[in-house]
Amino acid sequence: MDMSLYENCRLCPRNCGVNRTKDMSGYCGQPAAITAARAALHPWEEPVISGTGGSGTIFFSGCNLKCIFCQNRSIALGQTGRQISTERLAEICLELQTKGAHNINLVTAGHFIPHIIKALEAARLQGLSIPIVYNTGSYEYADTLRMLEGLVDIYLPDLKYYSSALSSSFSNAPDYFSVATVAISEMFRQVGAPRLNEDTGLLEKGLIVRHLLLPGQTKDSKKILRYLHETYGDQIYISIMNQYTPLKQVADHPILSCQVTSAEYERVLDFADRIGIRLGFFQEGGTVSESFIPAFDGEGL
Repeated sequence: MDMSLYENCRLCPRNCGVNRTKDMSGYCGQPAAITAARAALHPWEEPVISGTGGSGTIFFSGCNLKCIFCQNRSIALGQTGRQISTERLAEICLELQTKGAHNINLVTAGHFIPHIIKALEAARLQGLSIPIVYNTGSYEYADTLRMLEGLVDIYLPDLKYYSSALSSSFSNAPDYFSVATVAISEMFRQVGAPRLNEDTGLLEKGLIVRHLLLPGQTKDSKKILRYLHETYGDQIYISIMNQYTPLKQVADHPILSCQVTSAEYERVLDFADRIGIRLGFFQEGGTVSESFIPAFDGEGL
């Protein structure tokens, strides 16, 4: 893999152009060296991902969105994590497989893609055989995602906003919807319709698009669901999430300081049912809690 991609970094739509090999960092906040915050079995993904044994989830430090409400804010800002080598990342994947992980789940890894490719190729040669999940906020270049073709089995992208006003205010990305939908289209081109293991019921290949409801934004959520259903029909899973948790950084925000009400969530679920969404997931009560946020304590690194 060409590590020179870090020298004038344009891996993502922030298009910073900085030389990350010289310990410079752009919007993502990360130099070229991999930094991660946790690698462990994770039981709280969608059932076809987590199964009974858990998803082998690796949380990378840094992010090119830095949503102001992010539940992983400490790692998104690069305040938590430790540097690891490409060789160590390959070892971590194999260790998670040995622990019984159903898959390797790479969370917010886009700014390290050259290293990710090299690590996955090495791990495959050493016996890694479980699916690879690419878990992303979707503010990605399709050209960058093409580098992952043949390595990623399952894409797990967010589609956060339809409104450019919301994406600009909450993630400093007014072009989010147009960028993310092109990225998701590329993901779908690579993996196609979902394929489940007949014995375990776990997803082996496919696309799950997540949408997290935000307080007071049901109209935006409905536009996203309509877009996804009209574009992909039953060829993707849609995960409609109510787990938004207002953390201290938005305690005084006029919109984001509130929780999503059960009435809001029910309205969106009813809409999804009305327009014919059948292949998807919803969350039941009890998901709004800081206790569901994992400890970014360096476990497994």
